[in-house]
Amino acid sequence: MINRRSFIVGIKSTKLLTKEKFFLKKYKPWGVILFSRNIKSIPQAKKLTTNIRKIFKDNNYPILIDQEGGRINRLSNFFNTQSLTSKYFGDLYLKDKKKFDIYFKIFINKTSILLKQIGANINTVPVLDIRAKGSSVIIGDRSFSKSSKIVDKIGNFCIKHYHKENIGTVIKHIPGHGLAKVDSHKLTPIIKKDFSYLIKNDFSTFMKKKSFFAMTAHIIYKKIDNNNTATHSKKTIQLIRDKIRFNNILISDDLSMKSLKHSIKKNTQKAFIAGCNLVLHCNGNYKEMLDVANNSPLVDSFIIKKTSQFYKILS
Repeated sequence: MINRRSFIVGIKSTKLLTKEKFFLKKYKPWGVILFSRNIKSIPQAKKLTTNIRKIFKDNNYPILIDQEGGRINRLSNFFNTQSLTSKYFGDLYLKDKKKFDIYFKIFINKTSILLKQIGANINTVPVLDIRAKGSSVIIGDRSFSKSSKIVDKIGNFCIKHYHKENIGTVIKHIPGHGLAKVDSHKLTPIIKKDFSYLIKNDFSTFMKKKSFFAMTAHIIYKKIDNNNTATHSKKTIQLIRDKIRFNNILISDDLSMKSLKHSIKKNTQKAFIAGCNLVLHCNGNYKEMLDVANNSPLVDSFIIKKTSQFYKILS
């Protein structure tokens, strides 16, 4: 693990291209993330992840997937989750906690079985953003609730049960995306609420979470840092460490999202300067991948230590 670099990368298709094999061998990213474009069937996806792990000679090599359920479903070729949104489970929690407990455990178990079958060992869940009236639909039914207490409790439940299934989790989008009125894939959301409000509400759901990983929000919190999104803000990341007290691996959201206004190279550099431990690049664009790789440092002792702790839940 010592010679790996501090980034996670997406690949283009259902099998590794020759240049992608060369890239993985040369630049040694910390992890690889899968999307629908990479997954045609369970045997095909398993072959892909096996081939990735052969390059690193590491059976625990981190392979991530964004498998929330509902509309965020990378396994849609063989798993229908359309009605199984986070909102569905949040509403069920309010109506009937016993039924919620049974249904959500079954959902996590079924998801985990499929992830292990394809060779993924980290799911980028739970979404801990609080659903807010008038906000962008980019979060919407991906949030468990409008109540911070419900989001907090279901978030803890989710992390605990994925860990029991030997799957890592990534809490997102820290320190909170729920108030964003625009989609950060396309524009830069700006949140104007005071820190005193945010720490009691949107930021509170990320506190005391036992996840090994968290993903940043590409959002400007105007009262904390007027100029930079959380991903690029030393002040906001210091707040994540000191006030929210998240002390594990902090991953940027996708560096190719339009909320970040710089080149891929500069987006990469700024994320590390601000305090992200790992950066994420998703679209499989080879030229951009090279920019990320060439501007990502080797993993440090903190990342090695935390990754080793994560590996322990895998067996």
